Amino acid sequence: MSVFSPNSFGVIGLGRMAQALLFPLLESGQVPASGVAAAVASASSADRLRQQRPDLSVSTDPSAAWASAVVLLAVKPQQLEAVAAQAPQPTAAEPPLLISVLAGVTLARLQRLFPGWRIVRAVPNTPALVRCGLTGLAWGAGVEPPQRAWVQGLFAQVGEVLELPEPQLDPFLALTSSGPAFVALVAEALADGAVAAGMPRLQAQHLAQRTLAGTAALLQQQNLHPGELKDMVSSPGGTTIAGIRCLEKAGLRSALIEAVLAAAERSRQLA
Repeated sequence: MSVFSPNSFGVIGLGRMAQALLFPLLESGQVPASGVAAAVASASSADRLRQQRPDLSVSTDPSAAWASAVVLLAVKPQQLEAVAAQAPQPTAAEPPLLISVLAGVTLARLQRLFPGWRIVRAVPNTPALVRCGLTGLAWGAGVEPPQRAWVQGLFAQVGEVLELPEPQLDPFLALTSSGPAFVALVAEALADGAVAAGMPRLQAQHLAQRTLAGTAALLQQQNLHPGELKDMVSSPGGTTIAGIRCLEKAGLRSALIEAVLAAAERSRQLA
C-alpha cells in the first residue's frame, strides 16, 4: 500500500480542538510547521496564536489554508455556509482531503458544499485536549486507504479512534462528546453533596474527580460491567445501597438515558 504524506496542512478555525490536533502533528514531524497554514476569524486571535506558536503561519485570510493538500475544518456549524463559499473548486489531479469536526454536519451536506473534495467526518471529544480522547470517523466517497491511515494516525495522537457507519455518529457524539458534560455535572453534584455533609469545597471537588477517574480505571482494567462494580460496593443494609436507593427514586438512570437520546436527536437536527 502506498503512503499518504501531505506536505501541506490547512486549518480553518483554530480553536482548542483544532489546536489539540495540530500541535501534536507538528511535534511528530508528520507535517513541518512551514507547511501549515491556519485561518482564524479575527486579527486578535491571529496575534495571540502567533505569540503562542511563532513558527506557525496564522492569518485572517483563508486562501493559503484552502490551498493545502489536507484541510481541517473546525469552525462552528452555523458558520459553515459562509466558510464553504470561500473554498475553491479543486483543480489538481489528486483531490484535496477535507476533515470536518463540525458537530452534526453530515457527509452528504459536506459533499454538496465542497464538490470535488475527498471528505472525512470526524467526531472527537474534549478529553482529546489531554490526549485521552475518543474520535469516531466516517469516510466520504473516494477516500483511499493511505489517506484513511493518515487520518487515523492524526486522531490517534489524542486518544482512541473508531471507524463507524455514519448513522452511528449521532449516538457516538451524544455519548462521547456530550458525555463529558454529563459526567462533569455528576462530579459537581457529588462534590456538592460532600460540601453539604461538611467537607471543604476544594477537597470535595478533588475527591469527586479522583473517584470518577478511579472508577473508570477499575471498570476498564478489570473489564467489569458497571452493575458488577455497583454490586461489589453495595453491602447489605450499608451506606452505598442507601444512596443508590435515593438515586433510583430520583430517576438518575432514566435522566441520563434521556440526556443521551436528546443529544443524539439534536445532532440529527443540526444536519
